[in-house]
Amino acid sequence: MRGDTIYALSSAPGRAGVAVVRVSGTNAAAAIQALTRKPAPEPRKAMLTRFFGASGGAIDSGLLLFFLGPASFTGEDMAEFQVHGGRAVVEAILTALAAAGLRPAEPGEFTRRAVENGKLDLTQAEAVADLVNAETEAQRRQALRQYDGRLCDLYEGWRTELIRAGAWAEAAIDFSDEELPADTLARTKAAVAEILSQIQGHLSDAGRGELLREGLHLTVIGPPNAGKSSLVNALARRDVAIVAETAGTTRDVIEVRMDLGGYAVILADTAGLREASEAVEAEGVRRALARAESADLTLLLLDGSAADPFGSLVSRPADLVVWNKSDLAWPEPRDGLAISLKTAEGLDALVDAITVKVRDRLEAPSEAPALTRKRHRNALEDAARSLDAALITTADRPELLAEDLRLALRALGRITGRVDVEDLLDVVFRDFCIGK
Repeated sequence: MRGDTIYALSSAPGRAGVAVVRVSGTNAAAAIQALTRKPAPEPRKAMLTRFFGASGGAIDSGLLLFFLGPASFTGEDMAEFQVHGGRAVVEAILTALAAAGLRPAEPGEFTRRAVENGKLDLTQAEAVADLVNAETEAQRRQALRQYDGRLCDLYEGWRTELIRAGAWAEAAIDFSDEELPADTLARTKAAVAEILSQIQGHLSDAGRGELLREGLHLTVIGPPNAGKSSLVNALARRDVAIVAETAGTTRDVIEVRMDLGGYAVILADTAGLREASEAVEAEGVRRALARAESADLTLLLLDGSAADPFGSLVSRPADLVVWNKSDLAWPEPRDGLAISLKTAEGLDALVDAITVKVRDRLEAPSEAPALTRKRHRNALEDAARSLDAALITTADRPELLAEDLRLALRALGRITGRVDVEDLLDVVFRDFCIGK
């Protein structure tokens, strides 16, 4: 445990009904004594009390909770001061804690101490940040599964199996004069091959977990005046793009984050696809095509009333084709979903259709925990390469097999924090908020 004691506002800043200030460290009980003029209460039992400042004047009345380490979130002695959420009250509490010899916490330091004290592994610590930042129901569910340890259990299970599989190689090195069973190498490689297959299956998930966590990119494309900007505004339920009858109004890619059926979607409006004679519009068309190429899903919006709805540049296959202006006369029937952005006819059906596409892209067919971060993916790829090398090792080189398995174990351990913890902590907690 660290010697210093930290404090921070853990609830959101600004005016609120209740604010929560957390303290963690060896002097948590002393901080309680300084602010309440009373000894620390019985652990895990809320106490209504008066809080005092360094000058002796009363600050506020509120609830006090004390957690005795190691039975706390950080594994250290902790205190929570629940006070009225006015700015002056919170500032006075923080000033009193500083006067008592405590220091302000760094971003993520409470969770970092939990990792250092063995209360959480690194995947669970990352899940804490994901729970705090979750904007949609799907993000919340994924983060909670990871916080509950399902991802850690998966990786630690592979690690345990590899340790068992590596026993032959270590024995062959340590007891080279002993006669080992003839099928030992075959059984070891069979176990390694099974673990490698599971890791490769976990990696070949099309980035579902990462997309769900960060947001899926849905790009709207189509010719000018098809109604792309009106569609983006309708889906976002606010005016994010300029709508005008003049063709070529949209020149750049316009993005808006939204919750679509419980999934985080980054919706992009783009320039109308046509042969542009003017340089700025031509650049907009180029960016539209580039965004469509990199998008996770594309929606092609066409004008059903136009004689030539596709134009010269609309040739890229799209995940969803939608025909706008169903309120007007069409020269012929159109194959696809029909809507009218003027009357809102068909919009609910369109939202349902998009949600199905997003769900199919993001949800795995099984309940297996999803791979959620690039850091995890890089470590698993390193482990897979080492296991692949282990499978081609011959029986007369057990030291090479043992080294490959050690490298694979080390790569898996980097995900949960079994090894190289100090090297990883700054990366993991870089984007945490203060107070968490």
